[in-house]
Amino acid sequence: MAILPALNNQKNNRPLPGWEPLSEEAVKGKNLYIANGCVACHTQQVRNLDMDKVWGARPGMAADYAANKRTDIWRNTATLMGTERTGPDLTDIGNRQPSKDWNLVHLFNPRIVVKESVMPGYPWLFTLKKEPGKNDVIVNVPKEYLQGEESKVVATDDALYLIAYLQSLKQTRLPDGTASPDFLYKAKTSPTGAASQAKEPDGAALYIANCQSCHQANGEGLLGAFPPLKGSPVVNGANLELYVGIIMNGYDPRPEYGVMPPVATNANLNAAEITAIMNHERTSWGNNARKVTEEEVKKLMDLVKLKAK
Repeated sequence: MAILPALNNQKNNRPLPGWEPLSEEAVKGKNLYIANGCVACHTQQVRNLDMDKVWGARPGMAADYAANKRTDIWRNTATLMGTERTGPDLTDIGNRQPSKDWNLVHLFNPRIVVKESVMPGYPWLFTLKKEPGKNDVIVNVPKEYLQGEESKVVATDDALYLIAYLQSLKQTRLPDGTASPDFLYKAKTSPTGAASQAKEPDGAALYIANCQSCHQANGEGLLGAFPPLKGSPVVNGANLELYVGIIMNGYDPRPEYGVMPPVATNANLNAAEITAIMNHERTSWGNNARKVTEEEVKKLMDLVKLKAK
């Protein structure tokens, strides 16, 4: 009743094509994730509810967990699906936030990048060095968080292993032609005259959800890690194709800053939502650039997609 069906399921279930096994570093990171109790606050499951769309491109399915093996001969499989979201779901965090710099700063002290975070810091995964070695990974921590220390924060191997595991967490794409399961229970609205007209997306809210953790609420970014949008020549400039391309495809041309993920692509943002974000950035923190229209952004999105091919 238990063993034979389990063996049969094990034989019949396989990971999705394109699934990538964990690297040796990521396996060590997974063990650290377990040891530090991360599963108590984070899930790794996208339910088929409309509210879960922010966590992944599709609802989770059995194949997403088919590759999990026993932790060791004495311990059963660790699926780490979790039961509570005190923190965000991590199913697709490797796509949503692939920046190693951001993850290391966040691990050292989450409130450096997310002021409202209730997550504890993990400073024991780092060490302070006055003269870091050539191969040391230095974490860009603002001086006010170092309590007067003049040393540099250096990531230990354990910190790098844990980040390797987090960066490995990516939803596997479904094979071409395979229909994605639906997200259910969408909110329904009844048209009532003028109220039936769709409201414009809230650029400030979209910025908070998709951009603020790196670029900060004041638009000033984080020195040595994430560039400022306040006074940015890209945000205030006339090269809207570059601007839209960065939001859609990410950006990695400057060694002094971390890699920006393809925010709009990962979050499935449409032209109206990208327009709202751009106009929020172009009119906030002293920026005074002209607002862009949804039609402009839609044409540029098509152009950026065409060039990407």
